[in-house]
Amino acid sequence: MRLVRFGEKGSERPGILRDGRVVDIRRHFPEAPDLGREFFEEGWIERLRSLTDPGQPLTARLGSPVARPEKIICLGKNYAEHAREGGMSIPEKPLLFCKTVNTLNGPHDPVLLPESSGQVDFEVELAVIIGRTAKRVPRGKALSYVAGYCVMNDVSAREAQFSDKQWFRGKSFDTFAPLGPALVTPDEIPDISRLSLKTWLNGQLMQDGNTSDLIFDAPYLISFISQDITLVPGDIISTGTPSGVGIFRDPPVVLKDGDLVRCEISGIGFIENRFVSP
Repeated sequence: MRLVRFGEKGSERPGILRDGRVVDIRRHFPEAPDLGREFFEEGWIERLRSLTDPGQPLTARLGSPVARPEKIICLGKNYAEHAREGGMSIPEKPLLFCKTVNTLNGPHDPVLLPESSGQVDFEVELAVIIGRTAKRVPRGKALSYVAGYCVMNDVSAREAQFSDKQWFRGKSFDTFAPLGPALVTPDEIPDISRLSLKTWLNGQLMQDGNTSDLIFDAPYLISFISQDITLVPGDIISTGTPSGVGIFRDPPVVLKDGDLVRCEISGIGFIENRFVSP
């Protein structure tokens, strides 16, 4: 199943995406909550599996497939080649940081270039959406806590990131987490260990990686994080980016007004965002 939120910003409705058509969930279930904590806690994914409505042609804007997550937890240096390209050592433990909820953005919405920081960069990432409360989860059972997967661009303002000597501000500017195009449930992607991740900048391939290069995979991360941080439905874990980011190129490639960035993961789809000055 591919779950989406469609409609104008602030007025999105939950839907199911089927071959370029969208099923309006509230047409069948007016009481259905938005795609967030309540939706997952109440078991709506299973309730919707019996819907046979083919839907209507999708003409509306797509929003972030997850509304108001409690947490967006991200990983630094979690692909071996990405660590090497930055001249960094391979971490012995997951390097966690957070993005704030104001970063969430639709899969085709514009991304705002900040006024206070230059060197804006792209990072294609596999995002894992938590489907039920997870506390001290064994690695072997971790994927049973997953509601689905998305593509995320962990947009990064490197000037702020590096000058602050910590990552919070440079990762948390408004619109800096385009997410989508849909939340794809695990039954559609039974093996996430060998997914292709790619980024194009204005049509030029920049990142070409694979989840097989992850240092800490999704089951490990869910288990590791949940030991002391309770994960709740709707939480997002963005698992890190492969090599090929702009800042470590020679010369560095940074995003400017009008640039178009497309991030794609096999089995999930792509998001594509124009970067614009305020």
